[in-house]
Amino acid sequence: MRRGGLACALLMAPFFLLFTVVFLIPVGTAVWLSFFSDDQPGLGFGPESTVFIGLRAYLAVFSDPTFLRGLATVALYCLLYIPLMVVGALGLALLLDSGAARLRAWAQLALFLPHAVPGIIAAIIWLYLYTPGLSPVIDLLGQADITVDFLGVQTVLPSMVNIALWSNLGYNMVIFYAALQAVPREVLEAAVVDGAGPVRTALRLKVPLVRPSIVMVSMFTLIWALQLFTEPMLLSQSTPMISSRFSPSMYIYDAAFTRNNYSLAAAASVVLLLATIALSYGITRWSNRTAARGETA
Repeated sequence: MRRGGLACALLMAPFFLLFTVVFLIPVGTAVWLSFFSDDQPGLGFGPESTVFIGLRAYLAVFSDPTFLRGLATVALYCLLYIPLMVVGALGLALLLDSGAARLRAWAQLALFLPHAVPGIIAAIIWLYLYTPGLSPVIDLLGQADITVDFLGVQTVLPSMVNIALWSNLGYNMVIFYAALQAVPREVLEAAVVDGAGPVRTALRLKVPLVRPSIVMVSMFTLIWALQLFTEPMLLSQSTPMISSRFSPSMYIYDAAFTRNNYSLAAAASVVLLLATIALSYGITRWSNRTAARGETA
């Protein structure tokens, strides 16, 4: 028993070390910074002193309308992006798994390749395609008397969703496809013998069997979406519709590196972290309850 416990501890030690270094220490530092602030002497002379401010930074975050507006923006972004991502990736995976698509290996590679492009590069490419006077897409639509402002008030958020879908759809499709490949073939053959068609087999048999993968992809997509930063930061260079505090992550960046208010940035970071944990936990609990009801039924 002691040898088994020692072996387990040695195997788990790298994980706990990395978890402490990349998560616990940064989170603890952010929490500490949120309760303290640098106080400048009255006339600006002399060294700064660190003072305890309690919950003042958190009150400032929740009373700031720009932060609340950023939360609402990210919530709308999640409502648009997550269903399109999960349904789109799952639909492509089901199509490839059904055998209806030819050259499946090449199709997987073509869909996965955009994920290999760094997010900043992808955003720059789409910024070029969205900018009037530079974009061949806008010029082509203009020749057909179709005017589209991809960076307008009503379209800037869907434009960001499009960038994210282009980048990550193939990656999640590969996850779903791998899960579908693990479905027992004899179960599928039995469904065919019972007279189930391809669509019914996909919706009534395959989708329930890959539920854990759907939950995992949904959770990871939610966590990624809540950290929306790269796309609006780069698109803000070409449109006034995106402010420097468009999303919570941009708000944190602006507070830390533009206003030098590290306590405010740390408090906003802690709030965003707690919201992410709460939503992830909610998805997990909802999935477990749904699965339990399905087994009971």
